[in-house]
Amino acid sequence: MTATLKIDVVSDVACPWCAVGLSSLETALQRLDGEVRADLHLQPFELNPQMGPEGQDIGEHLAQKYGSTPEQQATNWAAIVERGAAVGFDFRKAGRGRVWNTFDAHRLLHWAGTLDGDAQVRLKKALLAAYFTEARNVSDPAVLLDAVQGAGLDMAQAREVLEQGTYANEVRAAERMWQQSGIQAVPSVVVNDKYLIQGGQPPEAFEQALRQIASQQA
Repeated sequence: MTATLKIDVVSDVACPWCAVGLSSLETALQRLDGEVRADLHLQPFELNPQMGPEGQDIGEHLAQKYGSTPEQQATNWAAIVERGAAVGFDFRKAGRGRVWNTFDAHRLLHWAGTLDGDAQVRLKKALLAAYFTEARNVSDPAVLLDAVQGAGLDMAQAREVLEQGTYANEVRAAERMWQQSGIQAVPSVVVNDKYLIQGGQPPEAFEQALRQIASQQA
């Protein structure tokens, strides 16, 4: 008997461990096919909500925010690239560019979440690739629309969402709700509104946790 689990993935487009975590979760769900069906929702979280339209150099940003040296950044980045490769995510160009504001990306993701099927996941993966594989500016409407096109979604609808500021209130409300629920770091995967799996875990960790939750639900 297949168990249906509600899975909320709280994450940001500008978070490398979020890319690793989503890829790991997808791998785990593929392995659990027939055992677990995921009712998957991608939830907004901005690591840098005050980031201006000009962005900031990634090295400068990490030094200011975390006090990390260039050597520490290089070591951390190598670990992220390795973990990404293990789950099929290509961090080819990222880490050498800029940090951008991601609010409009989250508005588009909210819109995609109102569509049928896996539209939201497809768009999230396209946005992560734009940012981390291609080092593109994900606050640029043209880049966002390219991601929409890459995800196979309606360009005219997406352009209207961007130009009219649609879903801004909904995104801000969701961000507040998750923060008030205690989510302070991403990725955070919340299962059935009850179980928290935090960080860019490997597929095996997700697989084990989801199987255990499904058995308890049964």
